[in-house]
Amino acid sequence: NMLTILGLFLNVLTGWVLATGHLLVGGILVLFSGWFDMLDGALARLTHKTSRFGALLDSTVDRLAEAAVFLGLILFYADRGDTFEIALAYAAIIGSLMVSYARARAEGLGLKGEVGIFARPERIVLLALGLVLTEVSLTALTVVLWILAIGANLTAFQRLFYVWKQSR
Repeated sequence: NMLTILGLFLNVLTGWVLATGHLLVGGILVLFSGWFDMLDGALARLTHKTSRFGALLDSTVDRLAEAAVFLGLILFYADRGDTFEIALAYAAIIGSLMVSYARARAEGLGLKGEVGIFARPERIVLLALGLVLTEVSLTALTVVLWILAIGANLTAFQRLFYVWKQSR
């Protein structure tokens, strides 16, 4: 659980780095914190210290971590007056949260909800790529935000449809 909490602080730091306009460093931190997030669960399994509370904490912290990173992006764009990119980042975080919520809710109903191509690892890698590519063009990040906003929301609806089919 300690690694999970440390990961949250790392993501809050990442959000701050993004808000201050250091997008390349933010992209590297997004990848590092994503790797760090996978490490906490793997370590718990390896040491046989998994728990239901640990799983809940990890899922909750993952949502907070994503929100912190996207808040950093929103603040970056707000400082520049880029309202369109703010809306894209908002749509991307809403989609990301709904992807996770749809899966969690499905599992709470005893159904499977793991379908879709925009699960968290894919979103992390894509966002990091967009941030790193800002060294070439800031437009790259706008394109990535479009992809994330559409892809995450479509994945959430895909999960809803998948659960609906299971429940019939």
